[in-house]
Amino acid sequence: MTEIHGTCPDRFARVKDAFAANFTEGAELGARFAVAIDGQVVIDLWGGYADRPKTKAFGPDTLTPVFSTTKAVTALMIATLVEQGKLDYEQRVAELWPEFGQAGKDRLTVAQVMSHQAGLPGFARSQDPSIWFDREAVLRELCAQAPMWEPGTASGYHPVTIGYIAGEIFRRADGRSVGQALREDFAVPCGLDLWIGLPESEHARCADMQKPPAAPSLGELDPIKTAAFLDKGSSPGGKGTAEWRKIEIPSANGHATAPALARFMSVIANGGRIDGRQVLSPPTLAHAIKERIFGQDKVLPYKLSWAAGFLRNKAIKIYGPGELSVGHSGWGGSCAFADPETRVSGGYVMNKQSPHLIGDPRAVRLIDAFYAAL
Repeated sequence: MTEIHGTCPDRFARVKDAFAANFTEGAELGARFAVAIDGQVVIDLWGGYADRPKTKAFGPDTLTPVFSTTKAVTALMIATLVEQGKLDYEQRVAELWPEFGQAGKDRLTVAQVMSHQAGLPGFARSQDPSIWFDREAVLRELCAQAPMWEPGTASGYHPVTIGYIAGEIFRRADGRSVGQALREDFAVPCGLDLWIGLPESEHARCADMQKPPAAPSLGELDPIKTAAFLDKGSSPGGKGTAEWRKIEIPSANGHATAPALARFMSVIANGGRIDGRQVLSPPTLAHAIKERIFGQDKVLPYKLSWAAGFLRNKAIKIYGPGELSVGHSGWGGSCAFADPETRVSGGYVMNKQSPHLIGDPRAVRLIDAFYAAL
């Protein structure tokens, strides 16, 4: 049996049981799950191994790649600029970034871009995977590219491109990169082990990822889904893991611990506050998490409700029972979520990936066990 470490009050014993069961049933290699109430971490469990040969324990300092769970972090960082008056959700992106307005994208708003309505889920023409390591080259391609559907009429999940677009919006509005601002404004002052762009000094702490046994199911394939996920240049490659960790991709290469995700997402759950500091006012928070579009996504095989960068719990119910909960899931199973109704936020990280696009059964099991005890 895998030894389970960490903190779990007796009232939440069923959460610890569920966490242990994920290991007993062979679903985990290494994992960590944390929940905060009113911004304070009350559950923090970890166990297993950080490497595939099972020679290195998964510990409290282990960092895990969280892939698209990074999008929730970036969405919250964008919200802070709205709060500061540097950005407006209804602002046209081209006002801030004129080059983006090419090829029919001149009227796209920040909110539409953040809710995956821009029609740029991937490159329309095939690219070498190494292009993702050249931010300027990616931005030139996306600026010149016409939308793959009429912007604003539907969502279509942007697996990687959204990070570059949101990252450039952030950079032009603030002057810093998302990763730099995250470190300076939250990670360092709040003691969060949360990174977008990981310096080489931290790489030794990273868990090895065990890839999923099968590819995720996207439903019937078409050029939009191919551009998003299946083209040879649809995701970064060709430079090695170390280079991938070091660059900033605000949609895909965040590294975190589960408590760091839980505490950061407590800004959403805790009325815009973290560590007693008000970083989002109630109006900004409401604008950040309100529904921007709902319907059949053009990339993911689900009906989805999107806020400004957050996946809303409506219709999918993977972040607890509440419809007001928001979050995001990452390739292979990770997730972060926040529930303003119960003031609960949480994070789940792991290094044995599954083929589930969202709603990994391991995470759902843990979240459901928590709410049952709550």
